[in-house]
Amino acid sequence: MNMTTANTARLLITCEDKPGIVQAVSSFLYHQGANITALDQYATEAQGGRYFMRVEFELEHLQARKEALLQTFDTNVAHRYNMQWHISSVSDIKKVGILVSKVDHALLELLWRHARGSLPCEITHVVSNHDTLRESVENFGIPFTVVPVNKDNKPEAEAQINEIMQGNDVLVLARYMQILSEDFVSKWPMQVINIHHSFLPAFVGANPYKQAHEKGVKLIGATAHYVTADLDQGPIIEQDVERVSHKNSVEELRELGEDVERNVLARAVKWHLEDRVIVDGTKTVVFQ
Repeated sequence: MNMTTANTARLLITCEDKPGIVQAVSSFLYHQGANITALDQYATEAQGGRYFMRVEFELEHLQARKEALLQTFDTNVAHRYNMQWHISSVSDIKKVGILVSKVDHALLELLWRHARGSLPCEITHVVSNHDTLRESVENFGIPFTVVPVNKDNKPEAEAQINEIMQGNDVLVLARYMQILSEDFVSKWPMQVINIHHSFLPAFVGANPYKQAHEKGVKLIGATAHYVTADLDQGPIIEQDVERVSHKNSVEELRELGEDVERNVLARAVKWHLEDRVIVDGTKTVVFQ
């Protein structure tokens, strides 16, 4: 950890839009001796809407001063504007757990990017309901555990997964082909990121690319979103599409779709790790 990382923090803010917010935040940081290195903001309306801000700043001796900084900001700024806010230190590396089944493309993209240092996190564990990908995961030096899941043992299996994943900041479903229960999801509010093809809800169930081929689709894509109790209805983080034609076979559609999936998921996870995502009800604000 270099000194720049040790002294870098990010501030996320959500509140009712009012005059003076930017001045109040920047003035506070100035008087603390901080240097703002990035600032993004968004308001839903010209007047009276919702306001969102992401600020990245440098402050000497941040770790020693962090508690006092939090208390002072809460009293002098956040309370005045009734803010929902959070400050995180870049040096506090987030911990990530991954759930996967048999398909490896999304998982391997995450592991590869992490190995190259482009995903700022610690991947602590990979859990699967099959043993298929054990060697692929363990080659990266990451623990791999199989937790079989069927209709008769689902509560016990989820309890085991929850125990294994304790201490993580976020869970990533890298094509984990099991529906998580409402009870499990409630333990990880806006802390589970899923990837699926963008055909939903048009092409649900098995063989979505075969269904898409039969319908002659012109676009295929993928969606990364937070998992909620409502299946595939959580706030969307990232989406992308690829144009296709009648010339593409089912296998070609699948290959193109998997390329989109792996990149969409990797971007969504990276943005979450970098505190670029603010959840607002059923939507997200993503400062890319």
